[in-house]
Amino acid sequence: MTKKIFLSIFITSVVSVISAILALVLLINSEGIGAVIIAGVVIIAFACLISLYAARKIVKPIKSIDPTQPHYSRPYKELSPLIDRLHKQNGRVNRYMTELTDSREQFSLITESMKDGIVIADPKTTILTCNSAACQLLGIEPLAEGQSIYALSNTEPFRRCIQDAMGGLRSEVIINTSMGDRKIIASPASISDTLNGIVVFIMDVTEEQALEKMRREFTSNVSHELKTPLTTIYGISDMLANGMVRAENVAEFGGNIRREADRLISLINDIVSLSRLDESDVPRQWEEVELYSLAEEVIGRLSRAAEEKDVSAKLIGEQVTITGDRTILSEVMYNLCENAIKYNKDGGHYTVRISHIPMKAIITVTDTGIGIPSEHIERIFERFYRVDKSRSQKIKGTGLGLSIVKHGVGYHRGTVRAVNSDEGMVFIVELPIKNTDE
Repeated sequence: MTKKIFLSIFITSVVSVISAILALVLLINSEGIGAVIIAGVVIIAFACLISLYAARKIVKPIKSIDPTQPHYSRPYKELSPLIDRLHKQNGRVNRYMTELTDSREQFSLITESMKDGIVIADPKTTILTCNSAACQLLGIEPLAEGQSIYALSNTEPFRRCIQDAMGGLRSEVIINTSMGDRKIIASPASISDTLNGIVVFIMDVTEEQALEKMRREFTSNVSHELKTPLTTIYGISDMLANGMVRAENVAEFGGNIRREADRLISLINDIVSLSRLDESDVPRQWEEVELYSLAEEVIGRLSRAAEEKDVSAKLIGEQVTITGDRTILSEVMYNLCENAIKYNKDGGHYTVRISHIPMKAIITVTDTGIGIPSEHIERIFERFYRVDKSRSQKIKGTGLGLSIVKHGVGYHRGTVRAVNSDEGMVFIVELPIKNTDE
């Protein structure tokens, strides 16, 4: 290449010299300045044509170099350093592209395996990435690339949450969908106070919201149930303290105070029992418990309550021994039998049957009581749930009995269910015969 360049320069120089000599000769012969100018222009044009031709011959091999594979093209040895640098640069670019592709695939694999939804959008709210969980949680079809993030939900709370994030503020909101409650967390992605986009997380909080609702209802119900006997006790004691009760009525008023105090103590005991059952991290101390004799003991404790309502009890079945917490199992049986008495008809009866199938013990309590409407059966194990509030107020109880049964059975990894029968209600408890700490 050096030789061709030198030759091109040499030819151009020779032509220029010849042009100058001819111009000088013409000037000496005094044939006129016009002829000199014309000759000069012709010579310069000729020189330019020759230079252009030479340059094209030189550049053509260079233009034929493939930038992606420069090492396959070496038109001139003088270009070898440039070609080597291009080859190394291509190697670095290819490595960066491979790493970028691997990182993107890894990011996609991670986000697609998440149970929570994740969405990344640019400052114009255009979706850059959106995993499958986000669409599934919101119950929508998969979104195409380039769609607006507002396509995820058209609810006003969602739009406000996204707009706050676009304004640089971290925002949270819970929206209700046909598939449950969803928590939306939108955070701005900023560098040096410049918004580069937003990151949105979508989580299923249906169960958490249900538990929170139950907690609020429980707190409200406990407050009400505690307030009722305390108000009665305070009112009666205030009348006694101010001498507003005749002497012959003092015993009656004292009895009322005692009954309300008993109701209060029962409620507190039930709350304590539920609190204990809710503490799943409390170590389980199992022992051998024979269910038939335990049922016999519970029926005996409730004999006075049964006599007051003229309800008879019957125990049938066989001896079955399981490993469990005797106190909790006793509370389970006690609450089932107490309900069978309280909600029975006068002169009715209830039956406790102890049986077993392979690896499971079964406790069945059947009564001839008022029964429970089918639409309420699923909820009767909730705390303070009342099927008929007006009737329940006439029947002594805290409203926590069946909730204690459910938690006590769950404590032993068992199940409990209620079904209507032709005569009344049937409660069926199934418990594993062998229980071990896990």
